Amino acid sequence: MTLNPYADLVAGRDPHAVIAETSTRLAALAKSMGPEKITVNPAKGKWSARDILCHLADTEIAFAFRLRQTLAEHHHVVQPFDQDLWAKSYPGIPAEAALAAFTALRAWNLALLATVPAEACAKPVSHPERGTMTFGTLVETMAGHDNNHLRQLEAIAE
Repeated sequence: MTLNPYADLVAGRDPHAVIAETSTRLAALAKSMGPEKITVNPAKGKWSARDILCHLADTEIAFAFRLRQTLAEHHHVVQPFDQDLWAKSYPGIPAEAALAAFTALRAWNLALLATVPAEACAKPVSHPERGTMTFGTLVETMAGHDNNHLRQLEAIAE
């Protein structure tokens, strides 16, 4: 497996710029769908827009922890999680709550990233499924992950 399975979705853009605009893009997409469409599954076994928003909020929690542990510890080993197990609670969570949680957590993560010195981007971190990567790869993964789900939401919104 590659260090960042979402690298091609960043398409050479600055990962910080990508992640900085995600909250605004999510809010616009959620608004364009409205409360009826946001909970509709686009196909059997596929997540609704609300489910994707919940997943993004959960993932932002995981990234927040990973970023901070990587900065604080020597060669931190990240803890993967099973997104499908976490998703079992999504039907009871309103899209608005997921979007608010994501937006607040993303703002907090952006505040952290604004303080990180350039040399920290090379700090190693291990992922049990992907191997040794860097702090910079974590940030790039966030950006690619955002773009992956933004594309899904754009398809649902159409």
